[in-house]
Amino acid sequence: MKINYRKLGLLLWLSLLCCALARPASADLVKGIYLAQESLEDTKLINYFIKRAKASGINTFVIDLDIPSKRYQQNIDLVKQSGITYVARITMYPGGGTPEQIESEAYREKKYKLIKAAIGYGAKEIQLDYIRYNTKQPASSEHAINIQKIIQWYKDRLVTQNVRLQIDVFGIASFGEEKHIGQNIKLFSQSIDALCPMVYPSHYRPFPVHFATPYKTVYTSLISIREQFNDKMPIKLYPYIELSNYHYPLAHDKKLKYIYAQIQAAQDANADGWYAWSPNNLYDNLFTVLETNSVK
Repeated sequence: MKINYRKLGLLLWLSLLCCALARPASADLVKGIYLAQESLEDTKLINYFIKRAKASGINTFVIDLDIPSKRYQQNIDLVKQSGITYVARITMYPGGGTPEQIESEAYREKKYKLIKAAIGYGAKEIQLDYIRYNTKQPASSEHAINIQKIIQWYKDRLVTQNVRLQIDVFGIASFGEEKHIGQNIKLFSQSIDALCPMVYPSHYRPFPVHFATPYKTVYTSLISIREQFNDKMPIKLYPYIELSNYHYPLAHDKKLKYIYAQIQAAQDANADGWYAWSPNNLYDNLFTVLETNSVK
């Protein structure tokens, strides 16, 4: 069979063009970093993050709120004045909830007090993390149903205040319901505005395979989420990427490539943006990638 290379080349070009047009415009992409409350309350440090974020295109800070404070409010004002979006992260059940915690409405009310404080500081979006059972629970589809009830409990209170709700889920939930911890993306989508799957290559087995293929790991996870909705996402998709792999130390240049690959995968999977996770809030490598590479 004779191959028409000219026609093949044209088809390839059209395919690439369609993919590019299908992606969200760069200006519309959410590009964020996670910050602990301690980092926010360090005024010198938060000013540094604001400066570097503005220079590199970061437009969102996801910031823990554990204990309301005057310094927290003052420095949140600095973030908002800079034009950077403030998303308040609330840790629901550290380490995962016990059945008793999951059933406790008093526990929910305690966390809701933090949410109200965050809204008072100006948060228009709340992100719930560790919204799950602990991993010691036996597998049961009732777990996701119970977690969904909690999510809806918060959604009912936030929607009246025009505040959007995000939740974090394990990367494994990208491929279907996780019955031990109780995370079901399709079920949860009924009650949230945005999903933040933690598609960290370090969290997938076998560890060496996913460490070596960060692009494929992130891309495949996000495409699997889209497939759960027949590629018609009813909610926003903001995956979390990781800036280092705790299983395998990386040299500086390879670490930059590792970060770049995950961002590129998120964009190629047509996510609505991404959040970068560094538990110690070390973001200079991310800023370097954004300032020096072609990822937009």
